[in-house]
Amino acid sequence: MKSALRFTESTCKSKSEERIAYENTTASAAVFFWYDRALSDPCEHKMKTALTQYLQNHGADEEPLQQAIAAAEPMELPTRHILLNQGAQPDCAYFLAEGICHASYLTPEGRHFSKEFYWEQELIIGFESLLTGRPSEYVLETLSASQLLALPLTLIEQWKTTSPRLYMALLERQLLFKEHKERFMLIHSPEERYTLFCEHFPDLQAQLADYQVASYLGITPTSLSRIRSCE
Repeated sequence: MKSALRFTESTCKSKSEERIAYENTTASAAVFFWYDRALSDPCEHKMKTALTQYLQNHGADEEPLQQAIAAAEPMELPTRHILLNQGAQPDCAYFLAEGICHASYLTPEGRHFSKEFYWEQELIIGFESLLTGRPSEYVLETLSASQLLALPLTLIEQWKTTSPRLYMALLERQLLFKEHKERFMLIHSPEERYTLFCEHFPDLQAQLADYQVASYLGITPTSLSRIRSCE
């Protein structure tokens, strides 16, 4: 059985030599990921700690953990920052440490169709582009001030052959999201969708515009207003 990740701190005479050690207790021998910048950049340290735990929870062993931590680039972004434009070729996946992100489809007429919301401790991977090599069909943006780690999409693709257990776990997670969203849209009435949305995401409504909530529910802002007035 996998044990929890432990954290140990080494003390050195020179401050420049101070480092945070991450001990992966699941390995047969201790594996340490040293961050020389950890003390001077606690935000990056926190994000990489969360990413390490996330990947471990999805079956990552020593090699992909080391690859991910070495390749991860920290990002601190404001609200409404575009991470990926519709029609652009994605080159990164994003681990969302803090904040909210939103993927949506835009029509030539300017209409928005919500694809998905992403919140803290989620890895955002454009699997369609990864599998087909085609540009993104949607725009990805932050909906709040956000802290992320960018991972090269080529690394995720590499895991398909070098770390198939991890790759399959990430793909299965994406598939479950799709199944849940499909069932949400097909078997529930607009009123039921709104109720479920409020139950599952009670803090999200206050951070979204009405058209974004309506788009996610598959209804118009007018219909959303009518549903709210009947509560």
